[in-house]
Amino acid sequence: MGFRPLGSCSPTGQPVLFLGGLDGVAKDDGRGEQGRANGHRDDDHGDEWTGEAEREGDDEHGDGQREQQVADAVGEQRPMGDALAARSDGIDRLVHDARGYGAMTAQYESLLFDVAERVATITINRPDKRNALNAVVITELRAAFAAAKADAAVGAVVLAGAGDRAFCAGADLSGVIGEDSFVAEHDRRGDIIRLFLEMWALGKPTIGRVQGFALAGGFGLALACDLIVASDAAVFGTPEIDVGMWPMMITVPMLRSMPPKVALELQMTARRVGAEEAQRIGFVSRVVPMDELDAATYELARAVASKSPAILRLGRDAFYAVLDQRAEDAFKLLQAGLTMVNQTEDSKEGIRAFVEKRSPNYTGR
Repeated sequence: MGFRPLGSCSPTGQPVLFLGGLDGVAKDDGRGEQGRANGHRDDDHGDEWTGEAEREGDDEHGDGQREQQVADAVGEQRPMGDALAARSDGIDRLVHDARGYGAMTAQYESLLFDVAERVATITINRPDKRNALNAVVITELRAAFAAAKADAAVGAVVLAGAGDRAFCAGADLSGVIGEDSFVAEHDRRGDIIRLFLEMWALGKPTIGRVQGFALAGGFGLALACDLIVASDAAVFGTPEIDVGMWPMMITVPMLRSMPPKVALELQMTARRVGAEEAQRIGFVSRVVPMDELDAATYELARAVASKSPAILRLGRDAFYAVLDQRAEDAFKLLQAGLTMVNQTEDSKEGIRAFVEKRSPNYTGR
């Protein structure tokens, strides 16, 4: 596989939380991609959504010990103030590990993290759970992106899901009904929002590598990437309406990635979109056969990572800053941005290299 993982740990378990989205995937019933896009489901019964806990199976440690391990790792299952502080400390600790000792020793439980050829690969490593989101995954994703942002050796980031079936099938439905206070649960739902905002503020290009299902919160996670490279078997969708929910948390990534009425139609109908339609809509950049997915993803990642880090950061920041602004305000920001770009050493080097007919030697300044 093209992930080139350096090390991994299996997840310790699942806290009873809801983080926006749901975990459900389509059934491969012989009808191919069109059947999947039309909403045929993949679970034990074929006609109902199942939460992650129902598929958990036996565990030698037991549910109580798994939840305590997660609580110890990220500060969940505690009073709100303590939990928030512990969660922040956990992110800082993971970032410190990744910065100071390299990706090999970063203590991720649910991710793989690797840097090669100026490309960082962050892989959600829960293939048996269809790479579903939980508190540990969200916390570690935030830490991994922060580590990639701080690492000058990283010029681009690929976000992937382990296995062949799913990029990320969303969050765990069993966590919707929790025992924590309303306020604490409400705040935890904001963790995925904070992840999206941190991805957009990364200052480096992000590419989603989508091989299979990207549903609910997993769909939003893919859309939060700058670009998506998908296999021809990829399926995208927002199935929340079918279980009496609404994809609130991923509405902004959807509106930033496709026409508003298309986003609304997908949210209201739970219709699933195959890779080719996703490319026509405009939120997928490239569609390739599954056996070419790694090559296409890393070709694109290496291409953007080879550009000037300084210009990419300024330009990418400007792109996201003007998305939600009035045209008049956006032009003012872009004019100031162009002046900043022209003052960088990389801009001057790029122009000199063009005139001298040679490749530029960018320094990131």
